[in-house]
Amino acid sequence: MSTTMFRALPRRTLLTGLIGITAALAACGEKPASAPAAKLPETVTIAAISYTYQGKPTFNGLSQVVINQGWLEGELKKKGVALNWLPVPTSVGGPLINEGFAAKRIDFAGYGDFPALIAKSGGVDIRAITSSGQGNNAYLIVRKGLEAKSIEDLKGKSLAIHRGRPWELTLAKLLDSKGLKLTDFKIYNLNPQAAYSALAAGKVDAVFTLSEAILQEDKGAGTIIWSTKSNPEWKMRTGLFARTEFTTQNPELTQLVVNAYIKAAHWASQPENRAAFLELASRGNNPTSVLERDYANEGGDWNDHFSPIIDQGFINHFDDVSKYTFENKLVQKEVASRDFIDPTFVNQGIDELGLTGFWKETPVTGPVQ
Repeated sequence: MSTTMFRALPRRTLLTGLIGITAALAACGEKPASAPAAKLPETVTIAAISYTYQGKPTFNGLSQVVINQGWLEGELKKKGVALNWLPVPTSVGGPLINEGFAAKRIDFAGYGDFPALIAKSGGVDIRAITSSGQGNNAYLIVRKGLEAKSIEDLKGKSLAIHRGRPWELTLAKLLDSKGLKLTDFKIYNLNPQAAYSALAAGKVDAVFTLSEAILQEDKGAGTIIWSTKSNPEWKMRTGLFARTEFTTQNPELTQLVVNAYIKAAHWASQPENRAAFLELASRGNNPTSVLERDYANEGGDWNDHFSPIIDQGFINHFDDVSKYTFENKLVQKEVASRDFIDPTFVNQGIDELGLTGFWKETPVTGPVQ
Protein backbone atom coordinates (compact mmCIF):
# COMPACT_ATOMS: atom_id res chain seq x y z
CA MET A 1 0.00 0.00 0.00
CA SER A 2 1.39 3.39 -0.94
CA THR A 3 2.02 6.26 1.44
CA THR A 4 -0.61 8.24 -0.43
CA MET A 5 -3.21 5.57 0.30
CA PHE A 6 -2.23 5.48 3.98
CA ARG A 7 -2.89 9.22 4.26
CA ALA A 8 -6.36 8.84 2.80
CA LEU A 9 -7.43 6.33 5.45
CA PRO A 10 -9.24 7.43 8.61
CA ARG A 11 -6.89 7.83 11.57
CA ARG A 12 -8.22 4.87 13.55
CA THR A 13 -8.41 2.60 10.47
CA LEU A 14 -4.75 3.20 9.77
CA LEU A 15 -3.77 2.58 13.40
CA THR A 16 -5.77 -0.66 13.56
CA GLY A 17 -4.23 -1.87 10.31
CA LEU A 18 -0.69 -1.27 11.52
CA ILE A 19 -1.39 -3.11 14.80
CA GLY A 20 -2.77 -6.03 12.81
CA ILE A 21 0.35 -6.26 10.66
CA THR A 22 2.57 -6.29 13.73
CA ALA A 23 0.47 -9.00 15.36
CA ALA A 24 0.59 -11.16 12.25
CA LEU A 25 4.36 -10.97 12.10
CA ALA A 26 4.60 -11.91 15.77
CA ALA A 27 2.36 -14.96 15.22
CA CYS A 28 4.72 -16.19 12.52
CA GLY A 29 7.65 -15.91 14.88
CA GLU A 30 9.02 -12.92 13.08
CA LYS A 31 9.75 -9.44 14.31
CA PRO A 32 9.25 -6.29 12.30
CA ALA A 33 12.51 -5.01 10.90
CA SER A 34 13.93 -2.13 12.90
CA ALA A 35 16.57 0.34 11.83
CA PRO A 36 19.47 1.21 14.12
CA ALA A 37 18.59 4.10 16.42
CA ALA A 38 19.78 7.33 14.86
CA LYS A 39 21.66 9.86 16.93
CA LEU A 40 19.37 12.68 17.96
CA PRO A 41 20.27 16.22 16.90
CA GLU A 42 21.60 18.55 19.57
CA THR A 43 19.00 21.22 18.78
CA VAL A 44 15.56 21.56 17.23
CA THR A 45 15.14 24.97 15.58
CA ILE A 46 11.74 26.51 14.89
CA ALA A 47 11.40 29.74 12.91
CA ALA A 48 8.33 31.93 13.33
CA ILE A 49 7.21 35.46 12.54
CA SER A 50 8.04 37.76 15.44
CA TYR A 51 7.65 41.32 16.63
CA THR A 52 9.51 43.44 19.17
CA TYR A 53 7.55 43.85 22.39
CA GLN A 54 9.00 45.67 25.38
CA GLY A 55 12.45 45.33 23.85
CA LYS A 56 12.21 41.57 23.32
CA PRO A 57 10.96 39.36 20.47
CA THR A 58 7.45 38.00 20.83
CA PHE A 59 6.27 35.36 18.40
CA ASN A 60 3.17 35.24 16.27
CA GLY A 61 0.10 33.25 17.22
CA LEU A 62 0.44 29.72 18.53
CA SER A 63 4.25 29.77 18.54
CA GLN A 64 4.21 32.15 21.52
CA VAL A 65 1.67 29.89 23.24
CA VAL A 66 4.02 26.92 22.75
CA ILE A 67 6.83 28.96 24.32
CA ASN A 68 4.67 30.05 27.26
CA GLN A 69 3.44 26.54 27.96
CA GLY A 70 7.03 25.22 28.14
CA TRP A 71 5.90 21.65 27.47
CA LEU A 72 7.90 21.18 24.27
CA GLU A 73 11.12 22.55 25.74
CA GLY A 74 10.72 20.22 28.73
CA GLU A 75 10.02 17.12 26.63
CA LEU A 76 12.99 17.78 24.35
CA LYS A 77 15.25 18.42 27.34
CA LYS A 78 14.43 14.94 28.67
CA LYS A 79 15.98 13.59 25.47
CA GLY A 80 19.03 15.82 25.68
CA VAL A 81 17.81 18.05 22.84
CA ALA A 82 17.73 21.85 23.09
CA LEU A 83 14.95 23.99 21.65
CA ASN A 84 15.94 27.07 19.66
CA TRP A 85 13.47 29.70 18.41
CA LEU A 86 14.46 31.83 15.42
CA PRO A 87 12.60 35.18 15.34
CA VAL A 88 11.75 36.31 11.80
CA PRO A 89 10.57 39.90 11.12
CA THR A 90 7.38 39.98 9.09
CA SER A 91 9.00 42.24 6.47
CA VAL A 92 11.39 39.46 5.42
CA GLY A 93 9.44 36.45 6.64
CA GLY A 94 9.03 34.19 3.62
CA PRO A 95 12.45 34.66 1.97
CA LEU A 96 14.36 34.39 5.25
CA ILE A 97 12.53 31.21 6.28
CA ASN A 98 13.05 29.69 2.84
CA GLU A 99 16.77 30.45 3.06
CA GLY A 100 16.86 28.81 6.49
CA PHE A 101 15.18 25.66 5.19
CA ALA A 102 17.45 25.50 2.13
CA ALA A 103 20.58 25.82 4.28
CA LYS A 104 19.18 23.34 6.86
CA ARG A 105 19.56 25.94 9.59
CA ILE A 106 15.94 25.46 10.66
CA ASP A 107 13.82 22.33 11.07
CA PHE A 108 10.31 23.79 11.37
CA ALA A 109 8.63 27.09 10.54
CA GLY A 110 5.23 28.65 10.90
CA TYR A 111 4.43 30.77 7.85
CA GLY A 112 2.20 31.24 4.81
CA ASP A 113 1.19 29.24 1.79
CA PHE A 114 2.83 31.22 -1.04
CA PRO A 115 6.45 31.37 0.22
CA ALA A 116 6.32 27.75 1.40
CA LEU A 117 5.14 26.53 -1.98
CA ILE A 118 7.68 28.69 -3.78
CA ALA A 119 10.41 27.01 -1.71
CA LYS A 120 9.06 23.55 -2.49
CA SER A 121 8.84 24.29 -6.20
CA GLY A 122 12.42 25.51 -6.10
CA GLY A 123 13.68 22.19 -4.76
CA VAL A 124 13.60 22.79 -1.00
CA ASP A 125 12.07 19.59 0.41
CA ILE A 126 9.53 20.77 2.99
CA ARG A 127 6.00 19.69 3.80
CA ALA A 128 2.98 21.13 5.58
CA ILE A 129 2.45 19.05 8.72
CA THR A 130 -0.29 21.03 10.51
CA SER A 131 -2.77 23.75 9.65
CA SER A 132 -2.85 26.96 11.67
CA GLY A 133 -6.60 27.30 11.57
CA GLN A 134 -9.21 28.61 9.17
CA GLY A 135 -6.91 31.11 7.53
CA ASN A 136 -6.35 34.86 7.50
CA ASN A 137 -8.79 37.45 6.24
CA ALA A 138 -7.98 39.78 3.37
CA TYR A 139 -9.41 43.28 2.96
CA LEU A 140 -9.83 45.87 0.21
CA ILE A 141 -9.57 49.41 1.54
CA VAL A 142 -9.99 52.55 -0.57
CA ARG A 143 -8.55 55.97 0.17
CA LYS A 144 -10.47 58.60 2.09
CA GLY A 145 -12.85 60.54 -0.13
CA LEU A 146 -12.97 58.04 -2.96
CA GLU A 147 -16.54 57.14 -3.94
CA ALA A 148 -16.07 53.42 -4.55
CA LYS A 149 -18.31 50.66 -3.25
CA SER A 150 -16.87 47.60 -5.02
CA ILE A 151 -13.82 46.28 -6.86
CA GLU A 152 -15.59 47.07 -10.14
CA ASP A 153 -15.61 50.78 -9.21
CA LEU A 154 -11.81 50.71 -9.05
CA LYS A 155 -11.29 49.68 -12.66
CA GLY A 156 -8.63 51.91 -14.21
CA LYS A 157 -7.53 53.21 -10.80
CA SER A 158 -4.38 52.53 -8.76
CA LEU A 159 -4.31 49.43 -6.56
CA ALA A 160 -1.44 48.55 -4.23
CA ILE A 161 -0.65 44.95 -3.32
CA HIS A 162 2.55 43.21 -2.28
CA ARG A 163 3.02 40.78 -5.17
CA GLY A 164 3.94 37.19 -4.36
CA ARG A 165 2.42 37.32 -0.90
CA PRO A 166 -0.34 34.87 0.10
CA TRP A 167 -3.21 37.35 -0.24
CA GLU A 168 -2.46 37.79 -3.97
CA LEU A 169 -4.40 34.57 -4.66
CA THR A 170 -7.38 35.99 -2.77
CA LEU A 171 -7.31 39.10 -4.96
CA ALA A 172 -7.05 36.92 -8.07
CA LYS A 173 -10.15 34.97 -7.03
CA LEU A 174 -12.07 38.18 -6.34
CA LEU A 175 -11.12 39.62 -9.74
CA ASP A 176 -11.97 36.40 -11.54
CA SER A 177 -15.40 36.30 -9.90
CA LYS A 178 -16.10 39.76 -11.36
CA GLY A 179 -14.62 39.12 -14.80
CA LEU A 180 -11.67 41.42 -14.09
CA LYS A 181 -7.88 41.10 -14.43
CA LEU A 182 -4.87 42.73 -12.80
CA THR A 183 -4.30 44.61 -16.06
CA ASP A 184 -7.60 46.42 -15.47
CA PHE A 185 -5.86 48.39 -12.71
CA LYS A 186 -2.70 50.42 -12.22
CA ILE A 187 -0.90 47.94 -9.97
CA TYR A 188 1.69 49.16 -7.48
CA ASN A 189 3.84 46.43 -5.94
CA LEU A 190 4.34 47.78 -2.42
CA ASN A 191 4.97 46.13 0.92
CA PRO A 192 2.13 46.70 3.38
CA GLN A 193 3.71 49.56 5.34
CA ALA A 194 4.62 51.47 2.17
CA ALA A 195 1.13 50.81 0.83
CA TYR A 196 -0.52 52.21 3.96
CA SER A 197 1.59 55.35 3.75
CA ALA A 198 0.66 55.78 0.10
CA LEU A 199 -3.02 55.29 0.94
CA ALA A 200 -2.95 57.87 3.73
CA ALA A 201 -1.20 60.35 1.43
CA GLY A 202 -3.73 59.74 -1.36
CA LYS A 203 -1.05 58.44 -3.72
CA VAL A 204 -2.90 55.18 -4.39
CA ASP A 205 -6.64 54.67 -4.66
CA ALA A 206 -6.83 51.32 -2.87
CA VAL A 207 -4.82 48.68 -1.03
CA PHE A 208 -5.47 44.93 -0.91
CA THR A 209 -4.04 43.62 2.35
CA LEU A 210 -4.65 41.78 5.62
CA SER A 211 -6.23 42.78 8.95
CA GLU A 212 -4.09 45.92 9.27
CA ALA A 213 -6.69 47.46 6.97
CA ILE A 214 -9.00 47.70 10.00
CA LEU A 215 -6.38 49.78 11.82
CA GLN A 216 -5.95 52.02 8.77
CA GLU A 217 -9.72 52.56 8.67
CA ASP A 218 -9.67 53.46 12.38
CA LYS A 219 -6.97 56.03 11.64
CA GLY A 220 -9.17 57.62 8.98
CA ALA A 221 -6.92 56.68 6.05
CA GLY A 222 -9.69 54.98 4.12
CA THR A 223 -12.75 52.77 4.05
CA ILE A 224 -12.93 48.98 3.80
CA ILE A 225 -15.29 48.00 0.96
CA TRP A 226 -14.71 44.23 0.82
CA SER A 227 -13.31 41.39 2.93
CA THR A 228 -13.20 37.59 2.93
CA LYS A 229 -16.03 37.64 5.45
CA SER A 230 -18.25 37.23 2.38
CA ASN A 231 -16.04 34.49 0.89
CA PRO A 232 -14.27 32.65 3.76
CA GLU A 233 -12.99 29.90 1.47
CA TRP A 234 -10.76 32.49 -0.20
CA LYS A 235 -8.70 33.29 2.91
CA MET A 236 -4.94 32.74 2.88
CA ARG A 237 -3.72 29.75 4.86
CA THR A 238 -0.76 29.26 7.15
CA GLY A 239 0.63 26.21 8.84
CA LEU A 240 3.59 24.50 10.42
CA PHE A 241 6.09 23.33 7.82
CA ALA A 242 9.03 20.98 8.27
CA ARG A 243 12.08 19.75 6.44
CA THR A 244 11.22 16.30 5.11
CA GLU A 245 14.74 15.04 5.87
CA PHE A 246 14.30 15.99 9.52
CA THR A 247 10.86 14.40 9.88
CA THR A 248 12.10 11.20 8.23
CA GLN A 249 15.16 10.91 10.44
CA ASN A 250 13.49 12.16 13.64
CA PRO A 251 9.83 11.10 13.66
CA GLU A 252 9.66 11.05 17.48
CA LEU A 253 10.96 14.61 17.80
CA THR A 254 8.66 15.73 14.99
CA GLN A 255 5.69 14.25 16.84
CA LEU A 256 6.65 16.17 19.98
CA VAL A 257 6.74 19.44 18.04
CA VAL A 258 3.39 18.75 16.39
CA ASN A 259 1.81 17.71 19.69
CA ALA A 260 3.03 20.95 21.26
CA TYR A 261 1.27 22.97 18.56
CA ILE A 262 -1.89 20.89 18.97
CA LYS A 263 -1.80 21.52 22.73
CA ALA A 264 -1.33 25.24 22.05
CA ALA A 265 -4.26 25.23 19.62
CA HIS A 266 -6.42 23.45 22.18
CA TRP A 267 -5.55 26.06 24.82
CA ALA A 268 -6.30 28.96 22.47
CA SER A 269 -9.59 27.31 21.49
CA GLN A 270 -10.96 27.47 25.03
CA PRO A 271 -13.42 30.40 25.37
CA GLU A 272 -12.03 31.18 28.82
CA ASN A 273 -8.60 31.79 27.24
CA ARG A 274 -9.89 34.15 24.57
CA ALA A 275 -8.80 37.35 26.32
CA ALA A 276 -5.36 35.95 27.16
CA PHE A 277 -4.78 34.82 23.57
CA LEU A 278 -5.85 38.18 22.15
CA GLU A 279 -3.49 39.95 24.55
CA LEU A 280 -0.62 37.82 23.24
CA ALA A 281 -1.63 38.45 19.64
CA SER A 282 -1.92 42.20 20.22
CA ARG A 283 1.82 42.41 20.85
CA GLY A 284 2.27 42.45 17.07
CA ASN A 285 0.97 45.07 14.67
CA ASN A 286 -2.66 45.28 15.76
CA PRO A 287 -4.35 46.26 19.05
CA THR A 288 -6.91 43.97 20.66
CA SER A 289 -9.83 45.99 19.28
CA VAL A 290 -8.68 45.27 15.71
CA LEU A 291 -8.11 41.60 16.43
CA GLU A 292 -11.57 41.25 17.93
CA ARG A 293 -13.17 42.61 14.76
CA ASP A 294 -10.93 40.52 12.52
CA TYR A 295 -11.87 37.30 14.32
CA ALA A 296 -15.52 38.34 14.31
CA ASN A 297 -15.30 38.67 10.53
CA GLU A 298 -14.23 35.05 10.26
CA GLY A 299 -17.52 33.76 11.65
CA GLY A 300 -17.91 30.25 13.06
CA ASP A 301 -17.14 29.09 16.58
CA TRP A 302 -14.13 30.46 18.47
CA ASN A 303 -12.31 27.11 18.44
CA ASP A 304 -12.60 26.87 14.65
CA HIS A 305 -10.01 29.64 14.35
CA PHE A 306 -7.25 27.37 15.67
CA SER A 307 -7.91 23.96 14.13
CA PRO A 308 -4.60 22.20 13.33
CA ILE A 309 -6.34 19.59 11.16
CA ILE A 310 -5.25 19.09 7.58
CA ASP A 311 -8.62 18.47 5.96
CA GLN A 312 -10.04 18.65 2.44
CA GLY A 313 -10.39 22.43 2.63
CA PHE A 314 -6.67 22.75 3.43
CA ILE A 315 -5.73 20.44 0.55
CA ASN A 316 -7.99 22.22 -1.92
CA HIS A 317 -6.48 25.57 -0.97
CA PHE A 318 -2.91 24.41 -1.62
CA ASP A 319 -3.98 22.90 -4.93
CA ASP A 320 -5.27 26.36 -5.87
CA VAL A 321 -2.04 28.04 -4.73
CA SER A 322 0.06 25.58 -6.72
CA LYS A 323 -1.98 26.14 -9.87
CA TYR A 324 -2.00 29.93 -9.52
CA THR A 325 1.72 30.33 -8.83
CA PHE A 326 2.58 28.09 -11.79
CA GLU A 327 0.16 29.68 -14.26
CA ASN A 328 1.37 33.15 -13.29
CA LYS A 329 5.03 32.16 -13.62
CA LEU A 330 5.81 32.77 -9.95
CA VAL A 331 7.31 29.26 -9.91
CA GLN A 332 8.79 27.06 -12.61
CA LYS A 333 7.29 23.78 -11.40
CA GLU A 334 3.74 22.97 -10.30
CA VAL A 335 3.73 21.13 -6.96
CA ALA A 336 1.44 18.15 -6.32
CA SER A 337 -0.32 17.97 -2.94
CA ARG A 338 1.07 14.50 -2.23
CA ASP A 339 4.58 15.97 -2.36
CA PHE A 340 3.76 18.94 -0.16
CA ILE A 341 1.23 17.89 2.48
CA ASP A 342 1.72 15.25 5.18
CA PRO A 343 -1.12 14.89 7.72
CA THR A 344 0.46 11.85 9.42
CA PHE A 345 1.81 13.64 12.49
CA VAL A 346 -1.18 15.86 13.18
CA ASN A 347 -3.56 12.91 12.80
CA GLN A 348 -1.52 10.86 15.27
CA GLY A 349 -1.19 13.77 17.68
CA ILE A 350 -4.92 14.42 17.78
CA ASP A 351 -5.48 10.74 18.58
CA GLU A 352 -2.76 10.67 21.25
CA LEU A 353 -4.11 13.78 22.97
CA GLY A 354 -7.71 12.54 22.90
CA LEU A 355 -8.94 15.45 20.77
CA THR A 356 -10.71 13.54 18.01
CA GLY A 357 -13.86 15.48 17.11
CA PHE A 358 -12.87 18.60 19.06
CA TRP A 359 -12.45 20.63 15.85
CA LYS A 360 -14.73 20.45 12.85
CA GLU A 361 -13.17 19.27 9.63
CA THR A 362 -14.03 18.72 5.99
CA PRO A 363 -13.38 14.99 5.45
CA VAL A 364 -10.71 14.11 2.92
CA THR A 365 -12.57 12.63 -0.05
CA GLY A 366 -9.67 10.68 -1.52
CA PRO A 367 -5.90 10.30 -1.67
CA VAL A 368 -3.83 13.48 -1.52
CA GLN A 369 -3.19 14.12 -5.22
